[in-house]
Amino acid sequence: MNSEVSDVRIAAREKFNQSKRPSFSHTENVARYKEFVLLPLPKRKFCRECQQLLLPPEWGTHSGHQILSDVSVAQLKRPSQLLSPLENKKTNAQYLFADRSCQFLLDLIVALGFKRVLCVGTPRLHELIKFQASQNQKTYIDSLLLDIDFRYSQFYTERDFCHYNMFNHYFFGGEVAYEVCQAFLQQDKGKDVIMVTDPPFGGLVEALAFSFKKLIEMWRPTERTDPASVELPILWIFPYFFESRILEFFPNFSMLDYQVDYDNHALYKHGKAGRKQSPVRIFTNLSPHLIVLPVEEGYRFCSVCQRYVSLDNQHCEICSSCTSKDGRRWTHCLLCKKCVKPSWTHCSVCDRCALPSHSCNNADTRCFICGAADHKRTTCPNLHEARRVYRGGKKSRQKKNKVKV
Repeated sequence: MNSEVSDVRIAAREKFNQSKRPSFSHTENVARYKEFVLLPLPKRKFCRECQQLLLPPEWGTHSGHQILSDVSVAQLKRPSQLLSPLENKKTNAQYLFADRSCQFLLDLIVALGFKRVLCVGTPRLHELIKFQASQNQKTYIDSLLLDIDFRYSQFYTERDFCHYNMFNHYFFGGEVAYEVCQAFLQQDKGKDVIMVTDPPFGGLVEALAFSFKKLIEMWRPTERTDPASVELPILWIFPYFFESRILEFFPNFSMLDYQVDYDNHALYKHGKAGRKQSPVRIFTNLSPHLIVLPVEEGYRFCSVCQRYVSLDNQHCEICSSCTSKDGRRWTHCLLCKKCVKPSWTHCSVCDRCALPSHSCNNADTRCFICGAADHKRTTCPNLHEARRVYRGGKKSRQKKNKVKV
């Protein structure tokens, strides 16, 4: 009986997997795109429900769907504006750079002299690079997009897009896609290339760091006498409160004050609908003094720290640095011997700075995993091990509670 149930479950799982697989392969999508762009404008149709470019023989199959007609070449070159963002927060939430932040990143890359950009989970930056390259050949920059969203295969060739999972360093296109990425990274002996990544904020930093180090290994020049001393330039976009976790895996990284905004996120953008300050920052192994932040957007150059910071990020003479992390002006606590958020005050009972409304010596203010007071469960260094132990115990409980038929 158990074997029959297992077979039924396997069949159901296979049926589910089949239903989730794309209708066309990447190669087929490239051929379809070439055919699509040759159509007259009135015959260029896009199904909003299926998120698919339609050829004339397929119109009948999608007759009851919401169809976008007269798809222009300009729209085809900006697919992130044509496709609906994936917004399942549990699996593949997809937030796209605001034009301001996207243009800043591209201007920064150009100013630093990079010629190639590996875009890991940054489709809007990739398309902006491709779009501007088609408009201005003098400032041509090449770009390769690695992304989990296979829908982009409708708009980019195998040379411009690889279906990729950044949490386990998996190329869905197999060895061919792997070699495309490696050739891109190692072109010109690995010179003038930079990696820009914008992972889902809910992902484990440990898993992301594993994949990024694998990409670094793919790039690292082998002809150098000391290849370990050479670094692949990286811009990692992530919230500032993950700083300690990122530095744990990449201790040579530093956090910039630049606030990254998103178009389709209710909180991480400027304006009345979002926060006054976006918590998303840029972590990089490039020297901060090389990166110029726009003065017109509220940044200034600190002559002591030799880097650009937010206007309200005032230099602390005691800490010998500009200490603010969230864009507000922090204050120095002589008892804690560090700068803290302006809303915090020193508690004589807890012997640390915290919100005035905090509960003294309450277990809720400490990490549920290790009990430390300087972080919460979500950023605990032991989080991965705790999850592994929990999952192992859960499987044991399920086996004990399983009813035999």
